[in-house]
Amino acid sequence: MIRLAVAEISQETDTFNPISSVVSDFENSTLLYGEEFLHKKISNDVPDGARAFFSEKKDVELLPILMATCVAGGKLTDEAVGFFREKLVSGLETCLPLNGLILSLHGATVSDSIDDVSGYLLAAAREVVGPQVLIVVPLDHHANVTELIVKSADVVVGHETQPHNLFETGKKAATTIYNLLKNKKKRPIKAWVKIPLITPQDQFLTSKDPMKSWFDMAREMEDLEEVISVSLFPMQPWVDAREAGWAAVVYTRDDEKLAFNLANSLGNHAWEKREEFWVSERINPKSAIRRTAEDSEGFIILSDMGDAVYGGGTGDSTCLLKEIMELDTPVLTYIPVVDPEAVETARKKGLCDITLTIGGKNDPFSQPLNITGKITAISEGLKLNSQRGLTDLGKTVLFEAGNVRIVLMANRGYAINLPILYTHLGLKIEDAKAVVLKTGSNFQYFDSWRKGLIRVDSPGTTQSNLKDFTWKRVPRPLYPLDEMSVWKAEAQVLE
Repeated sequence: MIRLAVAEISQETDTFNPISSVVSDFENSTLLYGEEFLHKKISNDVPDGARAFFSEKKDVELLPILMATCVAGGKLTDEAVGFFREKLVSGLETCLPLNGLILSLHGATVSDSIDDVSGYLLAAAREVVGPQVLIVVPLDHHANVTELIVKSADVVVGHETQPHNLFETGKKAATTIYNLLKNKKKRPIKAWVKIPLITPQDQFLTSKDPMKSWFDMAREMEDLEEVISVSLFPMQPWVDAREAGWAAVVYTRDDEKLAFNLANSLGNHAWEKREEFWVSERINPKSAIRRTAEDSEGFIILSDMGDAVYGGGTGDSTCLLKEIMELDTPVLTYIPVVDPEAVETARKKGLCDITLTIGGKNDPFSQPLNITGKITAISEGLKLNSQRGLTDLGKTVLFEAGNVRIVLMANRGYAINLPILYTHLGLKIEDAKAVVLKTGSNFQYFDSWRKGLIRVDSPGTTQSNLKDFTWKRVPRPLYPLDEMSVWKAEAQVLE
């Protein structure tokens, strides 16, 4: 019988977001232990993909430790890191002896004092289980892959698409570790290359070039007989940390030269396409609002790229809301704002006409707005299994001001970009002409209504103007922060 432990600790950090991430953020999203984790309803999470794969394997005993996820945000506190390290270590110790471990991490997690929290946790796990136990690590493909991660894991497996298919990544990780354990051959040869490159989120979608061609290369390489896995990591760019940059990781069965050559090919391809990854269709906020009002096609998504909550934005930027109010837009527009203070004020006042001070309390690039309108609905919270897995909407308020429907949220969470945020307050999506989404690429939840998309060049902690940030810790030189005309991949090979 194969004894296989499973755990997940995942948070994506935006080091420019001033709001610390704490344990309660996980409690408000997903924090499950042991059997509770193992027996939760299967949805779209990484561990669920692994569970689904192993459900048909009678020779595997799954030993669940914990599942901890939350929406992207500011740095984890050191206290939170210590909490999760203790839970992971103690959980592993109770499961020994083990044949393998699937440890799902994000890869771009930073704390107050640790640049690479994912590597730190992985190294702690390796210390407990020892050098002989196989460890496969599913990572978000926006991870900042480090030397510690690559050395500590036998295989890392990244998402193959953006938007991500978490379930399939979990399934791939499970397939990989199962095949390695059953074949009982020596550990894979691993080659990886770090690419001195960061890019904004504009070209992150894997369904179109230039990202598509790069990811297609990886899938073609995986068709080679000696190749076990190929993963690409176009790091999310709001991580001011040592070892920051893109990466490619290749695993082969027993071919060091092949792993080396494939990793170098992937690194050089990304570098050659670096200028294409900076191509953008963004327009300024005022132009975006005017274009929306003039568009005759129908439902428009306004992508608030500077406040992409799924990438770590604060969720309370007032940049677009300010333009909408000042231009007195003639079309019905929905927009979310995270503001627990405004939510509490509205709950105390009840359904009434009121002037509220909204947003701009945490976003360093915008200011609070005083808006007069009417509170028309109040929700005390709704928990559900959504397209994003377990989702807690938290306390919300519908605030109407002219043609704008503002949903005030007490919690920063996945619900901010889901249709149910509006429908659970009595709104119909089809009634609106536009919706502001706090994301640069996760528009899929509104696909059935979408007629157009406008990427807004808004300021914020996830803005695309990366040169406007103050960078203190990233390795230099780093394109495009520095002039770099020549670079050639030189992969590292490890057994």
